[in-house]
Amino acid sequence: MRNGLKLVLITLPIAMVGAGILAFVISNSAPPKQIELAERASAVRVITAETRVISPKLVGFGVVSPARTFDAIAEVGGKIEYVNPALRDGQILPAGSVLLRLSPTDFNLAIAQANANIRAAEARLAEFEVSEANQRAALEIEREALALKASELARADTLFKAGTMTQTARDGARSAHLAQRQKVQGIEGTLALLPTQRAVQTEQIALYRTNLETAQLNLERSEMTLPFIARVATHSVEVGQFLKVGQSAATLDGVNQAEVVVQVSLDSFRRLVTSRQSGTANLPLDPAQMTETLHGLGLTARVRLRLGDEVVSWNATVDRISDGIDPKTGTVGVVVQVNNAYGQSGSGNRPPLTKGMFVDVTLSSAPVTGIVLPRSALRDGQVFIADPDNRLRIVPVKPLLVQGGIAIFNNDITEGSKVVLTPPIPVIKGALLDPHPDTELMRILLEKDLSE
Repeated sequence: MRNGLKLVLITLPIAMVGAGILAFVISNSAPPKQIELAERASAVRVITAETRVISPKLVGFGVVSPARTFDAIAEVGGKIEYVNPALRDGQILPAGSVLLRLSPTDFNLAIAQANANIRAAEARLAEFEVSEANQRAALEIEREALALKASELARADTLFKAGTMTQTARDGARSAHLAQRQKVQGIEGTLALLPTQRAVQTEQIALYRTNLETAQLNLERSEMTLPFIARVATHSVEVGQFLKVGQSAATLDGVNQAEVVVQVSLDSFRRLVTSRQSGTANLPLDPAQMTETLHGLGLTARVRLRLGDEVVSWNATVDRISDGIDPKTGTVGVVVQVNNAYGQSGSGNRPPLTKGMFVDVTLSSAPVTGIVLPRSALRDGQVFIADPDNRLRIVPVKPLLVQGGIAIFNNDITEGSKVVLTPPIPVIKGALLDPHPDTELMRILLEKDLSE
């Protein structure tokens, strides 16, 4: 009862007084100020488009191999009499070094046998000359005897017809005449065979001389020499060992020139060689024709070997395209050569460029001039520009070249344009921008491009 009385006498009057004060304040207060809606600018990073000269590059990787390799294969067999003491893996031998020598005994015997055969055949040929002279002299005598027998036969025929000689005597004269004719014919037949026999003997002498030359050549082949300066890769011979024909005694790698086969995508390689400002080069897809075209493109190469934090590099030349395109990866092999890979000097401990080293190769073509932007500014074939009114403009572009962190454009973007690196989200054409220049990004990207 008391609580209800308190509510009626105290609480309700106080609430009514508060409501009255609130109504008075609201009725006598000024209306709230209206805020006009304004367009809000989006903060973006921009850079100024500048024309620069850039050398198009393409980086690939490969394994070093010698440009020339000598495989010491035995052309003749025999017992090894001498082995070069320096014929050990890793040793470098000068050109003309004797690698090994076979025992010359068998080869000297073959030479002596061939010489003996030649002398015997020449003596037989001389014998034919003497025999021919003797046969011709005998033929003259026998022909005179035949003339006498012919005269006797003629007298016998005359006497037989006259009846003063018997048939038996006449037949005896005829028989003697025939016997003499046979002797003459025998000598003439012998003389007729002499030219043929002489020709056969001459050919036999030529055969023996060929055998002599073969034996002398085999003697020369019994000594293996190195045709160019090379490093021993493998060897498998010792003194006293019998070396078979066709057996490999050692393998040596030339040190004057090294090669690296760089596998690069065909598309990237075509872009490299067709990125010149003057237009696109007609690079054939056939590797054989591609190699012929390659030498006129002015490509340069640099081979680099990474040794921890240190990078050792060599100048190289682009020599040719490998014999085919890998059907699995679609890559083409570009062969670069390093001259005097062992003799090039440098600061510090510079290692020689030896077989098996894994290196990276930078291929470069003639410099091109164009607008250079960060690669990140290219988005789905478009570049965002802040126009003079700081409004977002979308420009469709096709880069001349993209490499590393940069992209090069020819005619799509004008110099001095403000290129937006971080467009607002969502991207709305004509949106108001608050550009903030980034002065360090291009410097960092260009320094990185030069160091690669």
